[in-house]
Amino acid sequence: MSGERAVDEAALHESVTRRSAAARELLRAIAADFSPAVFASSLGAEDMVLTDLIVRESLPIGIFSLDTGRLPAETHALMATVRHHYGLTLRLYYPRHDLLEAWTSEHGINAFYESVELRKACCQLRKVEPLQRALAGQRAWITGMRAQQASTRDGLPLRSVDTANGGLEKFNPLAEWSEREVWAYLRQHGVPYNALHDRFYPSIGCAPCTRAVAAGEDVRAGRWWWENPESKECGLHPGRP
Repeated sequence: MSGERAVDEAALHESVTRRSAAARELLRAIAADFSPAVFASSLGAEDMVLTDLIVRESLPIGIFSLDTGRLPAETHALMATVRHHYGLTLRLYYPRHDLLEAWTSEHGINAFYESVELRKACCQLRKVEPLQRALAGQRAWITGMRAQQASTRDGLPLRSVDTANGGLEKFNPLAEWSEREVWAYLRQHGVPYNALHDRFYPSIGCAPCTRAVAAGEDVRAGRWWWENPESKECGLHPGRP
């Protein structure tokens, strides 16, 4: 290893150590001051960092995920790995069958490709409505969002009030982390991650709405790739574009 690379790796390690300590401190404060609190995990790389931190600290923060019914097999495989690796069974929330059956009967199984409005309506059924059930009765929720992930997340705060979900406190402990720092943490602590990340899927959602990205593309370029960047949110995060 060259001297320059060694210095770079040392700086990265120091940065990850510093950010990890800050994230742990924030998570402890959330558990102490905003109970009951939950972490919404999509099982992406960032979410696995937070899962590891919460489990390592034995924090009383519930961890749940939304199973939309269209997730990749690799995401389900990671759910099983999380159970064996951490002894943690994720709480899963599913779309309401009656609403989903009515919508697909009217619009078709893949109507989300036809317009932004139909895609967001699909997200509403498969993600937003289950999220609302998952957050019922909570005082705070936590996400793995980072400011660098997309233009729609520029200026992402560490803490905000989610007025769309009843005024819950919303925390983004990794808001200021870089992608390099996320992956350095995963490597340093042997944290399991979605196999699709090794196939150039930096951001993973539903299978029909996610593709691999090319070199130089934005990390969320593979999400809803047929849409303009400014529309690439699903409605889970009110207050963001």
